[in-house]
Amino acid sequence: MNAFSGFEPDAVQFLADLAANNSRDWFQPRKHEYERLLKRPLEQMCDALAERFAARGIPLRSDRAHSPMRIYRDIRFSRDKSPYKTNIAASFPWGIGEEHGPGGYFHFQPGEMYVGGGMWHPESSRLARWRAAVVNETDRVRGALNDPGFVTEFGIVDGERLKRVPPGFPPDHAEAELLKLKDITFGRELTQPEALSPDLPDILCSAFAAAMPVMTLLAAVSS
Repeated sequence: MNAFSGFEPDAVQFLADLAANNSRDWFQPRKHEYERLLKRPLEQMCDALAERFAARGIPLRSDRAHSPMRIYRDIRFSRDKSPYKTNIAASFPWGIGEEHGPGGYFHFQPGEMYVGGGMWHPESSRLARWRAAVVNETDRVRGALNDPGFVTEFGIVDGERLKRVPPGFPPDHAEAELLKLKDITFGRELTQPEALSPDLPDILCSAFAAAMPVMTLLAAVSS
């Protein structure tokens, strides 16, 4: 098994300090600390998670080269010129990892630790196929969303919504709230002891295993 000993409490403090000192002048002398406390442990976590996905037959992709998100913000079109993100995160795409397709997500930030997934900002064609499934395969969709393991772990799918059911779909449909969704996502908070635990890869893997009925549905109806 891959060596992952957990994030240190100092990793949380580093991000809190970065939020208060978000500048190159502060970060660059401490870059080695960022790499020791956050970057390398996140890579090790992704390696360990890949092993667990393979062992449990979970078709999510985790690897240290592509799953971790960069600490550097894209500030080209932003009024906020803060150069660094104040969190670390990793994404775990389904299968070959089509852009905007279903996948899993891990977020690590002081006061905001969570695991989740689904489809965030899917293309309009993919979203239209989801909505068609809600109307034409309602029982199949509801069966996945009501899966006991998913409900116990995550509760419901949620996301940004339209104010009204989109044109072309019945406005009085029983699943109108699902038709309004612009994102189909789910998540749950991680306690800080969970987020700092050496068992974090197992915790995340079990959460994603519980989400398999919903992610399998999303992959099938949106491809």
